[in-house]
Amino acid sequence: MPGVKDFHILFLCTGNSCRSQMAEGWARALALQCAPNLSLRAHSAGLEAHGLNPRAVEAMSRLGVEIGSQTSDVVDDAMVDLADLVVTVCSHADAHCPILPADKAKKHIPFTDPAKATGTTAEIDACFDAVCLQIRDAIEDLLCSLPSVKD
Repeated sequence: MPGVKDFHILFLCTGNSCRSQMAEGWARALALQCAPNLSLRAHSAGLEAHGLNPRAVEAMSRLGVEIGSQTSDVVDDAMVDLADLVVTVCSHADAHCPILPADKAKKHIPFTDPAKATGTTAEIDACFDAVCLQIRDAIEDLLCSLPSVKD
């Protein structure tokens, strides 16, 4: 398609179970709306793979985005090589991010880990929902700014 550029984003977190998974889901859901001039490919990975958190899946589902088929993966060189932009979504991943080649853009957008929430089921769900909405807003802002990242 003329005028459409391929653009790959890798969302990186510690365990690839919650925040990076939600960011990947939001990027896919918002791509056409926010970055129509890009053929956006979003992936997520972790420094470790802790499995997809069911509460993250439920929080996203409540907002109409299905992430249940996504997988929890450990970041590797091939993922980094493919990415135009690496986005770390937690401070631990940012501090321990693999060394990136000079041509790779990196951005840090930290979020609270909802998997560490305590309290009643309703309180924990509320934490997941709040983080999910924060991630949505941040990914929307990020995607709307992508042409300036790529150019």
